[in-house]
Amino acid sequence: MTEDELEEVISDCPTLYHMAQRGSWPAIQERGLLSTTALLDLYGVKGEAREKIEIRHRPESVELSAAGLPLAVVRDQIPMSDAGLRKALPARLQPSDWYAILNSRVFFWLTEDRLHRLLQAGAYRDQEHDVLEIDTRSLIEAHRNHVWLCPYNSGSTVMNPVPRDENTFARIEDYPYESWRQKRKRGERVVELTVDYSVPDLTKHVRRALVKRNTEVIDVLFD
Repeated sequence: MTEDELEEVISDCPTLYHMAQRGSWPAIQERGLLSTTALLDLYGVKGEAREKIEIRHRPESVELSAAGLPLAVVRDQIPMSDAGLRKALPARLQPSDWYAILNSRVFFWLTEDRLHRLLQAGAYRDQEHDVLEIDTRSLIEAHRNHVWLCPYNSGSTVMNPVPRDENTFARIEDYPYESWRQKRKRGERVVELTVDYSVPDLTKHVRRALVKRNTEVIDVLFD
């Protein structure tokens, strides 16, 4: 991706979106946005308990607790399955490898439409969620060396699983933007933006923090 192409992405998608567990906003304000791996490090989860969360499928959300820390929730992976991943991954990678790759990153959607698809999914549509709206340019400028881009929903194997491997995520300069420009409309040429491990200064980049159920705004936490 060239600098001009990056400017096009920022122009098309000036806001990033992140869906978090309801009640997560105070902890995010204090410690930033943490990947699953970063949460497990913070809460001192080790051994078999860690493996079950970090490198195996999570059919349900998992609560984490530790002395001096608030209750945290690692979200489920309902849109994924081992069977779906085995169809999508090359022989050299196992589902556990893919879970580890995803759990090491913080994820953002580049469009509200993608966010709403998740909020409207059967497993989530009746629940309330903390939704963060983030300034795309600000986040990229602050964390560019830790940003990866992805052309698919990497956390879903529903219906016909898209082939994927360790090269599905690309650094900004390596992302094949021109190829996707020829195939997709504006706003869909990059689907996910991820950041390695954590975004400790997320509050510097947040425009709004909302509580949403489905697509309805229930409360405004920060504006």
